[in-house]
Amino acid sequence: MDKSKLFSEQINLGYQSKGQSIILGGAILEGETLENAHVKIPLKTLNRHGLIAGATGTGKTKTIQVLSEQLSSFGIPVLMMDIKGDFSGIAKEGEEKSFITERHTKINIPYQTGSFPVELLSLSEQSGVRLRATVSEFGPVLFSRILDLNDTQAGVVAIIFKYCDDNKMPLLDLKDFKKVINYITEEGKDEITENYGKISTSTTGIILRKIIELEQQGGELFFGEMSFDIDDLMRIDENGKGYVNILRLTDIQDKPKLFSTFMLSLLAEIYQQMPEKGDADQPELIIFIDEAHLIFKEASKALLEQIETIVKLIRSKGIGIYFITQNPMDVPSGILAQLGLKIQHALRAFTANDRQAIKQTADNYPSSEFYNTSELLTSLGIGEALVTALSEKGTPTPLAATMLRAPMSRMDILTESEIQEINNKSKLVKKYSENIDRESAYEMLNKKITAIEDENAKKEEEQNETKQTQTSNQPSTSEVVGKSVLKVLTSATFIRGAFGILSKFLKK
Repeated sequence: MDKSKLFSEQINLGYQSKGQSIILGGAILEGETLENAHVKIPLKTLNRHGLIAGATGTGKTKTIQVLSEQLSSFGIPVLMMDIKGDFSGIAKEGEEKSFITERHTKINIPYQTGSFPVELLSLSEQSGVRLRATVSEFGPVLFSRILDLNDTQAGVVAIIFKYCDDNKMPLLDLKDFKKVINYITEEGKDEITENYGKISTSTTGIILRKIIELEQQGGELFFGEMSFDIDDLMRIDENGKGYVNILRLTDIQDKPKLFSTFMLSLLAEIYQQMPEKGDADQPELIIFIDEAHLIFKEASKALLEQIETIVKLIRSKGIGIYFITQNPMDVPSGILAQLGLKIQHALRAFTANDRQAIKQTADNYPSSEFYNTSELLTSLGIGEALVTALSEKGTPTPLAATMLRAPMSRMDILTESEIQEINNKSKLVKKYSENIDRESAYEMLNKKITAIEDENAKKEEEQNETKQTQTSNQPSTSEVVGKSVLKVLTSATFIRGAFGILSKFLKK
């Protein structure tokens, strides 16, 4: 049988789907595109997570755009963590050009332009929907892991949370937490020791320094109210399209601690709130995490374990997570093993280390009688990628070099006026724009400390008055001397002596 025909049959058989599918593009063999061998990803397998990797400039962002467009068309919302700021064009209709038409002719997929509903989100002071969460929502375990605390320090954090719960003091932002630390090491030291045990000031000092480090990366902007409701990520517009929520992160590339803090809190919140979906026909939400190495590079061992655990469990809630990075080796092996879809763009081999990385990358993909994977990884063109996914039965699909279809939306960023237009129309911007600073641990402890200081001042004043009263009731020195002299003059001994002397004087 002809090699091309045999390969086409293998691709069509491996990527067939009884349900709805996303069409990524057409398979490539020996440099030629096979127009009747389409690479399809079943919707029901998209909650099995994925990886999109490749060198800079190979087309990763456009691949995410293609995936997001089709997900939105099926009514599946998307959250895109956009660090480079080059994804926003999905909100505007694309433009048909000759090279796009030529590409789609090769893969035998009709091309049409389109735009998709977009919500712009922000962790910082950039314009858009402000994302926040309270310290209480994190809980002591997750909060300790974010701060990279040891067991002893995490135990103190647990005591702080317990103390605030017992005394009905909300922990909303970082100033609340810092205030509690100061209180339990100073004014409330005896109270804490009596009810919860003794706490070392050196331990609280370390925790305080960790919080200050988080503040310096913008944590004070993230922690607070009002908290973002994850249901607002699940919206569908009036045309049945899922919203593409773009989290603009261009100003926090140098703040990996804040990035990982947000991501972990979001995943934990989604996992806690979303119901079990089981084997659903399509996912509830797909999350794309761009420049994923920023998370893993700075993450502690405990934080990595937490991320790995959530990635394993969250797919049962209908949530798919897709990591985007330059090299698959950026993703820890424990997480990499959980990823069902892998889209690998070209890699560059400039050094011996690069060649070794390419060999390791090739070993992560299924073997193929049609490709030399290591060689192919360095020869893929822009907009081409190696693809392997999971079939509806959960088995790996054949490895397919794929010419990817072009995005239907604009392949460029929005202008500032277009960004402002989207924000002006957004209901969520208005909902989350207000800074709320209700009474919480900070204010309540300040009142408590003031009351303690007032009570101490009152006691001190009473003690001073008592001393003054006692002083005023005591006789003066002259009175004491006069009384002493009078006592002597009126004493019997003195009188007898005086009369004795007087009688002697008279006898003379």
